[in-house]
Amino acid sequence: MQYGSYIPFGSEKKAALYGVVDKGFVFDLATPALPDLRAALEWESLDGLNRRAVDRIAKGDGLKGEEVTWLSPVPNPDKILCVGLNFYKHAEEAGMAVPVRPSIFVRFGSSLVGHNTPVVRPAVSDHFDYEAELAVIIGKPAYQVSEEEALDYIAGYSCLAENSIRDWQRHTNQATPGKNFMSSGAFGPWLVTPDESGPAEEMVISGWLNGELVQRDTGANMIFSVAYTISYLSTFTELLPGDVISMGTPAGVGLAYDPPRYLKPGDRFEVEISGVGRLSNTVSQGN
Repeated sequence: MQYGSYIPFGSEKKAALYGVVDKGFVFDLATPALPDLRAALEWESLDGLNRRAVDRIAKGDGLKGEEVTWLSPVPNPDKILCVGLNFYKHAEEAGMAVPVRPSIFVRFGSSLVGHNTPVVRPAVSDHFDYEAELAVIIGKPAYQVSEEEALDYIAGYSCLAENSIRDWQRHTNQATPGKNFMSSGAFGPWLVTPDESGPAEEMVISGWLNGELVQRDTGANMIFSVAYTISYLSTFTELLPGDVISMGTPAGVGLAYDPPRYLKPGDRFEVEISGVGRLSNTVSQGN
């Protein structure tokens, strides 16, 4: 199944809805008790959500995907945890040693927009770099889970443009400032459940800049697997339904070029992941 969050065009309330995506249409699943996807994951099992989705599709009367504004699949996660330097070739191009433990930093929900909404290059910097990443969405509470059982806690996968403002990222040895400018990254287009996506190790993660392939690698070449990362994170914090883990970017980021290829207003960056989908965003200039 595929689940997305959205606002219908012309909606007076501007309230976010969520629904099941099928054959180019989205079918509303929001209820007063389960108003958003995070609530649905928290209070309803994934199997229960899937059964409700099948019934909703059968009723028909969905909206075309072109008739909505897509939001981040989970617009209000409790946590967005990101893994730095998680591909061998990316560590090599960065001139850094292969890490022995995951390098973790956080992003805020306000730093991410949905599919087809422009990302914003901040006015204070032109060092705006792209990063194509696989996002993992947690489906049930996970605390101190083993690597062997970790995959059972996944609700689904999505694409994430984990874009960075490189000069701000390097103000100190903490990456947080360069990762959290408003609307600088993107998340979507929707959540795809593991039965439909296949395992992360078999996924091909690609980044496209203005139609040119600039990044490509497979999940099998991650330094730390999805299962290991979930287990590691759950050792020190409880992962909650709707939490997002971004699994790091392949080689080919703009900083690695000479001269660097940073994003400019009017550019389009796309994250494509086999079995998951394609996230597309243009770049706008911030004030």
